[in-house]
Amino acid sequence: MSFQALEKQLDSFDPAKRLEALKTLITTGPAPAATGENVNMHIHTFFSYNAENWSPSHVAWGCRQKGLYSAGIIDFDVIDGMDEFFHAGELLGLRTNVGVETRVFYREYADKEIDSPGEPGVHYIDAVGFTKHFPKGSPQAVTLAAYRQNAQNRNIALVGRINPHVPDIAINYTTDVLPLVPTGSATERHIIAAYVNKSLQKFAGEQLIAYWAELLGMDKEKAAALIKDRPTMEDKVRSKLAKRGGFGYEQPSEKTFPLMEDFCAWVKSCDAIPMESWLDGTSAGEKDAKAILECSVSKGTQCFSIVPDRNWNIKDADQKAVKVANLRKVVQLCDAMDLPINIGTEMNKGGLPFVDDLSGPVLSEFKQSFIRGAQILVGHAICARFADFAYVSDSAVSEFKTRKARNDFFAAVGALPPVDARIGNALRALGTKAAHGIIFDSVKTGSWKI
Repeated sequence: MSFQALEKQLDSFDPAKRLEALKTLITTGPAPAATGENVNMHIHTFFSYNAENWSPSHVAWGCRQKGLYSAGIIDFDVIDGMDEFFHAGELLGLRTNVGVETRVFYREYADKEIDSPGEPGVHYIDAVGFTKHFPKGSPQAVTLAAYRQNAQNRNIALVGRINPHVPDIAINYTTDVLPLVPTGSATERHIIAAYVNKSLQKFAGEQLIAYWAELLGMDKEKAAALIKDRPTMEDKVRSKLAKRGGFGYEQPSEKTFPLMEDFCAWVKSCDAIPMESWLDGTSAGEKDAKAILECSVSKGTQCFSIVPDRNWNIKDADQKAVKVANLRKVVQLCDAMDLPINIGTEMNKGGLPFVDDLSGPVLSEFKQSFIRGAQILVGHAICARFADFAYVSDSAVSEFKTRKARNDFFAAVGALPPVDARIGNALRALGTKAAHGIIFDSVKTGSWKI
């Protein structure tokens, strides 16, 4: 099988085929680039929405090939890719972390937009450091299942509102949307893809151009060009069908999404880390960065998420200056508050960079903070997986009297050589108590004592 075919097989919906492809690529594929100092700790997989439809295995493979220092996956409302990503990381020798993204209602900001345009109080939030599954019926499992089900309910309702407006390309959620994802965790982007797919099935040539020109309110020449640019087209269609002012849009209320404090409490009960997220500091809610950070920490967040590319890679020089200044301010605040920073590019939209250049002219200023954040969160994943010693646990908080001391330790764990298959198997064989001792001993010398 060719290299290209094996990479394509990494995205099979059959996990056995993905694993087979990964193992074959490791033994027969090109050697990876030397490990550098760039990190991407926020990558969506096909368990929510990845622009290239990459699986967790493909994400791990791609990141190792590019020489990333560490990588993390974050999917909407599910941790379906967790076991696969950790396993792939061990096979490849890649530092890893796993997280969740969702939307919450932030009552203290009920009258202010934060990062969801036109939706005061609605807030995109993340959590990282998930390392285990909980028994069916446990509070942790029940809540996670509810997040998944509520997301699906919102999706079905959205399709129900859109379909009457586009009868020629009306879709069925079960037959047109769910087949686009491996485990039923579809997103709004999948719904939009399904509508575009339906139009390609129904129309061709001039009919297709005419349909979209009329629906999107543009001339046929622009529609013809748009159809050739699938990512841009899906953005336009999404705005028309699902976003504010669109056919299917419904203004959310306080009851649409979980409360922020409830989400944070659930995350901590999973031994994972609630994580505040940042857009660019220009909204009413984010303008006072210190206030929202302090409020979020009081709610339970213990680290901070940034997508750097949208804070500096901006054509308008004035806007760029404002957003870079906002970025600088919030990074300084996080450093002063000892909040680890998680960065990434998401990869949930065409045209996004594979990884941020931390040695570039803008981001080099923040490089140390971003790498340290990745090390802390990778260190948590290692300690939680093998030693039952999570960053948020009472035992860790008791062991290290200040957040800085805790950060120093977990960063040192994350800076150890990546946990490969040999190290991972050895730590598992030891059991959590002995593994705890090995990890502490290894930190003292900066190399694995196993």
